[in-house]
Amino acid sequence: MRQQDAFTGRITRDGSSGYQAEPGRYVLYASLACPWSQRALIVRRLLGLEQVIGVTLTDPIRDERGWRFPASQGGRDPVTGARFLSELYQATDPLYVGWCTVPCIWDTRTQRIVTNDIPQVTLTMETEFSDFHRARAPQLYPPGQRREIDAVSTLIFHAVNNGVYKTGMARTQAAYEEAFDSLFATLEVLEERLARRRFLLGGQICEADIRLYPTLARFDAVYYVHFKCNLRRLVDYQHLWGYARDLFQRAGFGDTTDFGQMKRHYYQSQDWINPSRIVPKGPFADWLEPHGRERLSG
Repeated sequence: MRQQDAFTGRITRDGSSGYQAEPGRYVLYASLACPWSQRALIVRRLLGLEQVIGVTLTDPIRDERGWRFPASQGGRDPVTGARFLSELYQATDPLYVGWCTVPCIWDTRTQRIVTNDIPQVTLTMETEFSDFHRARAPQLYPPGQRREIDAVSTLIFHAVNNGVYKTGMARTQAAYEEAFDSLFATLEVLEERLARRRFLLGGQICEADIRLYPTLARFDAVYYVHFKCNLRRLVDYQHLWGYARDLFQRAGFGDTTDFGQMKRHYYQSQDWINPSRIVPKGPFADWLEPHGRERLSG
């Protein structure tokens, strides 16, 4: 069961929400270890919003105090001076007692978190910040395809993105097997879908692809062993593996994929699963191997 997002403010193009989309005002807090964060980092890069929305990355290790800021930047957030992300949550709501999650967006003007609503973070960048997209930026959430994107994204969330967590953190054998079976049945559906088209909805990358990729990137290195998702590896799927490499080899995907941080986070932060906190050296996979998916135009 995932925690309900605590902060659900909206940044809007016209500012009618009280938070107007404008350059230099907002900072995205994210972690290269976190799959939900990686979505936001990919979208920010694809749309050319690097000079519009700032970013602060946390350390991959999260302890009882939550996400911390890395020693490489003095152990402090360069924007607020905080040592832990939890300080930003407390500044926004002194009575807040839930998990302090990434990604979230901080408003430097009001000195508060606007939103930690994971799905809305990317959709806001794609829609409300459209005036600031780079020239020829991809349309990741085109109006005519939103219903289909939402339907595919919902399936991916329940069975794959959250499915690996439901599998890995199951408390009973029955719950584990139910989540396990749903996960791999859905991966088979996606494998078949990607045999006929380059991306999930055809010839162009969309929001649904960005939601699927971070789970695939972590699958063999983390979820296969750590979360007992061990029926098949990603590399055992011809089309899913080619599709994942196709995305990895694009700007925004490969350059936000840090396998070292991923493994450190999961294997050293979740000591109830891995009490030794030993980080596996493998697996090795050639993510730069040619994928050959150019032939699939739609």
